[in-house]
Order: sequence, then C-alpha cells, then structure tokens
Amino acid sequence: DGPLVADVERVLRAGARAIVVTDRAQNPTGASVSGRRAGELKAVLARHPDVLLIEDDHGHAIVDLPLHPLAGTTDHWAFVRSAAKAYGPDLRVAVLTGDAVTVDRVAGRQRLGPGWVSRLLQRAVLHLWTSDAVDTAAVARSYAERRDALVHALAERGVVARGRSGMNVWVPVSDETGAIARLLHAGWAVAPGARFRMAAPQAVRLTVSPLTA
Repeated sequence: DGPLVADVERVLRAGARAIVVTDRAQNPTGASVSGRRAGELKAVLARHPDVLLIEDDHGHAIVDLPLHPLAGTTDHWAFVRSAAKAYGPDLRVAVLTGDAVTVDRVAGRQRLGPGWVSRLLQRAVLHLWTSDAVDTAAVARSYAERRDALVHALAERGVVARGRSGMNVWVPVSDETGAIARLLHAGWAVAPGARFRMAAPQAVRLTVSPLTA
C-alpha cells in the first residue's frame, strides 16, 4: 500500500529533508499507494511542511489501479509522470509539475545540462497521449494478467511473492546468489534484490514483460 507511515514519520523526525514516493508500480515490489495510506501519509507530511516531496508516477498507463497523489501537502513538491514505461523505452520524456520554486529550480538545472527536451519526442508523446494509437487499458490488463499468473503459480509452490501493480514481482529467497545462478543456468535473467534493499531479507526481482499469462 505504499510507504509505511511509522517509517516515514521516523525518518522525518530524524531530520530527512526530502522524500521520494513512487505512487504506483513501485520498483521492485509493485507497491501502490492506496487511498487510505495516502490520507495517512498526508497527515504526517502536513506536520513537516519544509520537506521536499517528490512523487514518481512512472507507472502511468501500465497500471490498472487509481492514483492517490500526495502532491501539495508540503510547501515544496514535484510530481513527475514519464512516458517510457507505457509507450516505449526510446521515449525518454516526462512531464513535471510542482510548486513555483521547485519547478523553477528544476528548469534552471536543466538549462545547465541538456538545455531542452527534443520537440520531436514531445510531439510523439503528445500524439500518443491524445490519440488511441495505444490502448493503455489493454496494456495495464496484460501486465496484470501476467503478474498475477506468476504470483499465483509461485503461491501454488509455497512461495509467497509480492506484485500488486506494474511489471515486477518481488520473490523472497533463502540464497539470493544461488537463486540467481540457477535461474540464469535455466535461461532466466533476474535482478538481485541487493540492488534494492538495505535491511530487508534476501529476494530477487522478476520482470513479467517477456512472460505469457
């Protein structure tokens, strides 16, 4: 359901100045912020108005769950929605909104770096967003079917995996290195959980994109 409220409260009290929340299709667990959790997180963030809140909605158009944004709860915030996951990895384009100060700072940093976003890519994404060239509902259903089928198949074998939204499934294992090696030998490449975890138990991340339900 998203970040744990007690953990967010703890790190903010400890002095964290910024928090990044992936609203849907969180990588690697597939977590999605529920309406109830969003309300609880807003209550916590409202007590820390100086914290910078960054929301990453990269799961837009590949997730069949509603969005429950936290934007606007703090004085400084940014909400980012990218196109690459839904429309193809070559479309490295995202839109950003936020409070005036944060948006101005992002624009300033961009001017010092790439300078601008390709107008060709912008027009391509605009066309995809405003036309029926891609059936995003069908895309979301397809990912959900494949993800749920994998989670169900693992459950039948006694493995409790997580994958509520998006294209990834988080699978606990007793030996992360050994599991990766055996899967690779069988022709399957998976991501080691060590890339994503700090104190959580061992696990691997499976991506359902190449699977069939």
